[in-house]
Amino acid sequence: MVTMHQVLAFGLVALVVIAIPGPSVVFTVGRALTYGRSVALTTVVGNSFGLLTALVLVVLGLGELVATSEMVFEVVKLGGACFLVYLGVQALRHRHGITVTREGHSAGPPLRPLTALRQGYLVGFTNPKGYVMFVALLPQFLDRDHGHAGLQMLLLGSIAFVIGLCSDSLWALLASQLRRWFNASPGRGRALGTVGGVSMIGLGVAVAVGGRPDAA
Repeated sequence: MVTMHQVLAFGLVALVVIAIPGPSVVFTVGRALTYGRSVALTTVVGNSFGLLTALVLVVLGLGELVATSEMVFEVVKLGGACFLVYLGVQALRHRHGITVTREGHSAGPPLRPLTALRQGYLVGFTNPKGYVMFVALLPQFLDRDHGHAGLQMLLLGSIAFVIGLCSDSLWALLASQLRRWFNASPGRGRALGTVGGVSMIGLGVAVAVGGRPDAA
């Protein structure tokens, strides 16, 4: 249903998009710095299933339409590119989201696992970057000759789910080990936000000028 070329090509793009510090990464790192590794990893699980829910909704609503209509494809692509640039600008404007209180310890009571799971799910489900990835980027890797566009989107999108789970878990583990390092300088958290903002703007421009691989 999907070729190895599709898997590798979309997997690489998904890795870049997911690894760019955005709402999910900032939230995960913030939880790791404030509450520690266990809460951060639970947050990652919730966040990943929120992303998976977003994928299913996109597939149900846009699968065949985006795959068969060039006009819809272009509108979705350009809209997604503009929104990526917008997210990048917002990330540059608000670079203070990663902070630690009281020398790396939580300022409040311990966070219960179900609460961390629920909050992570909401962040993943409402993360605009996930919708941009599935709506504007994923359709570019569909092969209309193989048919079943919705199933192709679901299979390729599942790769993003696995990458997101692994990438965010790595962020959580690293941040939980670097709590004191981040706490030593507020500028380090702002630098992470700056890298994410600039990267998203660059990705938005690349999406705008790119095309569908099977267009030829």
